[in-house]
Amino acid sequence: MNAQRRRLLATAAVAGLAGLAPAAHARRYEGQDFPDTLQLGGSTLALNGAGKRQVAIYPLYLAALYLPQKAATPDAIYAQTGPKRLEMRIVIPLVKDVSTQEFVKAISKGVSRNTTEAEKAAVAARVERFNAAIGDVGRVKKGDLLCIDYLPEQGGTILTVNGKVWGSPIAGQDFYIAFLKVFIGDHNSDAKLRAGLLGQPG
Repeated sequence: MNAQRRRLLATAAVAGLAGLAPAAHARRYEGQDFPDTLQLGGSTLALNGAGKRQVAIYPLYLAALYLPQKAATPDAIYAQTGPKRLEMRIVIPLVKDVSTQEFVKAISKGVSRNTTEAEKAAVAARVERFNAAIGDVGRVKKGDLLCIDYLPEQGGTILTVNGKVWGSPIAGQDFYIAFLKVFIGDHNSDAKLRAGLLGQPG
């Protein structure tokens, strides 16, 4: 075996060992692990908090908010520029699924409740486009993963479901702020979920 081949094999071995390196630290919440940090849009984002959305006695999804810097108040979150992620892990019982029209209704109601008339008018068309993309997904079931990412370098807000992109990017940080207000605004529909995403005790 020549020296060059030995070097190539050694490099491959090191790369393989690197792939087996321990994963980043994670927070355990409701039986699932949420990494403390993740890479998105060329930035390292930190887990700000995680919470659960429950309807009646049924859990619907677990949500996690990733930001450039941890923040304890909505205003501090809205002020941050750069990539952000809201992750939703569907946890409804295995034998059930749910129409994504339920998300459409929640987003429309949440934006209406948490924005001024001027803000609502400014994002109305974009909310409609985003809701159309969610509506096209159809139904979600236990184990599905929805990521709503703000990637300004890639055109704005991007929706992915199980790794597949739905719709086209929605431009503007003002839209992403309006979207986040559905979950952490003053007139949200789930105080425990809000507290979780803000990193506060439930």
